[in-house]
Amino acid sequence: MRLQFFLASIGVWITLVVAGVAHGYDPLAVPDVKAAEPVDLDVLDTKRDRTVPIRVFLPPDGGKAAPVVLFSHGLGGSREMGGYLGKHWAARGYVAVFLQHPGSDVGVWRDVPLRQRMQTMREAASAKNLLLRVEDVPAVLDQLTEWNREKAHPFSGRLDLAHVGMSGHSFGAMTTQAVGGQRMPLVKDRYVEPRIKAAVIMSPGTPMARLDPADAFSDVTIPWLLMTGTHDTSLIGGQTVESRQAVFPAMPKGLAYELVLDKGEHSAFTDRPLPGDREARNPNHHRAILATSTAFWDAYLREDTKAREWLDGDGPQKVLEKGDRWQRK
Repeated sequence: MRLQFFLASIGVWITLVVAGVAHGYDPLAVPDVKAAEPVDLDVLDTKRDRTVPIRVFLPPDGGKAAPVVLFSHGLGGSREMGGYLGKHWAARGYVAVFLQHPGSDVGVWRDVPLRQRMQTMREAASAKNLLLRVEDVPAVLDQLTEWNREKAHPFSGRLDLAHVGMSGHSFGAMTTQAVGGQRMPLVKDRYVEPRIKAAVIMSPGTPMARLDPADAFSDVTIPWLLMTGTHDTSLIGGQTVESRQAVFPAMPKGLAYELVLDKGEHSAFTDRPLPGDREARNPNHHRAILATSTAFWDAYLREDTKAREWLDGDGPQKVLEKGDRWQRK
């Protein structure tokens, strides 16, 4: 009898453990396998005679097509920025594609004397370069579609282009907002990319021209995850802590989440500190960014109900610190 009771107890324990694993959800968990090295490629947009460098992080499981997430860097950045995001998103089963935008990338400042760099950076933060960035997005998606069809290409059959997300930081946030549904008065037209199903926007901003935020974001039809910090300002662009946090209340109901990191500066979303930083970097900021963005992708690109429950429940609070704020609309 004791042996039977013991075996029965073990069976119940195993059942509970298996059930817990099956029904639990942890957006920070990654498989214990070696990650593939990122792949650097160039996308040639013949219509514009423009080359867009990209860096691609592939998931470890190459046996099936995976959802695709694009990332647009900030002013003066490159495809090498945001590697911590690419590594984690790929480990979670996404193809993470990091774009580099000529005209507003590292080439703007790299060979310029130090005293002239700020001026050249300000000149690069133009409506012209924003439009070039916006047009880079469909060009890259078109090329990914072609590579996915080519039997001899390493990406053949590996891209699920029916489930595409878009992300970006700072100038990349503006790029993401434009293709994600915002009205952009400076470019006098809408450049919505219909293949994008969800957006993660780091250091968002409201229009600097005379356009009410409610009008600017009223036509958004896909879910946005907005991320900023209580100290999130930048030396170029004119956005303030208040203007960044004005995006969330202007979003249509049911389409927005917002993460505000306590003492988070503009560099909280980057791999390393930026000029003008005043606060010590908080390692938990990256942890919160990875957890919430991954759950968001899982919920809206994979339609994972457990991820949605995590987002809408107390999941985010488990990775945030006192002073951080999470809300949904």
